[in-house]
Amino acid sequence: MIKSVIRIAAIALAGTAAAATGAVAQVKLPPAITMTAYDTGTSGFNITVAIGKMLKEKYGADTRVLPAGNDVARLQPLRANRASLSAMGVGAFFAQEGLFEFATKEWGPQALQITLSSVDCNGLSLAVAGDVGVKTMADLKGKRVGFVVGSPALNQNALAMLAFAGLTAKDVTIVEFASNNAMWKGALNNDSDAMFGSTISGPAKELQTSPRGIFWPALPHSDKAGWERVRKVGPYFTEHNATCGAGEISKDKPIQMGAYPYPIFTVYGSQPEAEVYMLTKALIEGYDGYKDNAPGASGLAVKTQTKNWAVPVHPGAVKALKEAGAWSEDQDKHNKALLKRQQVLAAAWDDFNKGNPSSEPAKFKEDWLKVRKAALAKAGMADSF
Repeated sequence: MIKSVIRIAAIALAGTAAAATGAVAQVKLPPAITMTAYDTGTSGFNITVAIGKMLKEKYGADTRVLPAGNDVARLQPLRANRASLSAMGVGAFFAQEGLFEFATKEWGPQALQITLSSVDCNGLSLAVAGDVGVKTMADLKGKRVGFVVGSPALNQNALAMLAFAGLTAKDVTIVEFASNNAMWKGALNNDSDAMFGSTISGPAKELQTSPRGIFWPALPHSDKAGWERVRKVGPYFTEHNATCGAGEISKDKPIQMGAYPYPIFTVYGSQPEAEVYMLTKALIEGYDGYKDNAPGASGLAVKTQTKNWAVPVHPGAVKALKEAGAWSEDQDKHNKALLKRQQVLAAAWDDFNKGNPSSEPAKFKEDWLKVRKAALAKAGMADSF
């Protein structure tokens, strides 16, 4: 049976260096670790597998990576203590907020926290089959756009990209698929024309080599109005120059698009600080053992971590980042504010459920979102949704 929770203890390093710098913990991991990630072949899955290989070679820990087609499926093992770490996308933010598929009685706002995350040479945007003649986001009007059932991250991100051109779901034909990989297969089978993803994902490269080909419409950073529309739908996006990936993307031919940290190695706030500290420290110390083994993995470098993002960093990860000289007072202040936000959301959720909410899912969601909005407003906190 796979150990679901890592039990570790801090061990002081012996020697002159330890004496000079104070007690520093030595990484000690259990014999088996389980992590979840996106479907096989995706960049998040490949990076997680590369990390698992490093954990085995450097620390002797066997790692099992569970692929899952949507955010709910990725978080379920972590929530049930059957996994220790999840390679999430922006679904980590939606889960924290209790939005979309997490605005249900079974879920609600989740106290998720971050260890390390990656922003690399790749971009995140809508990929379009090369045979449909799309050159700009505006050209997607009337085209078929893939959605994944149970994956608010992918779906909301697709809408955020459409918003750049002032388009909404009503301006395109939404085609639903059961998983991320199924969505990309849909493009190969000519069942859809566009889908959200990373420029370096395996499915993107597969589409590139198919008869349909692949094209990434740019989101010019000079279009301030377009980017304002993007952030109204996806407030976690930032401008980014993609310099690697499927299609004609390179350092010599960059494409202006957007990005956010992905994968985001996520834990629950309830996981013990010592456990998360050791996991994060292993990712930091073992960086050279995986950075070149999967596209995008080099973006996990400790010095390039995204600062002051939308989900807080776990105290155990904070400790590891401090030891690595990659934490500041400004980050600490921002992090505490995010932890307070999670407390406000948790309290609102508890109060809402004490009020005997409707058993009808749509009504339940509608009423919860009203309570959530009011609670954030009362606390003086922003609500982009």
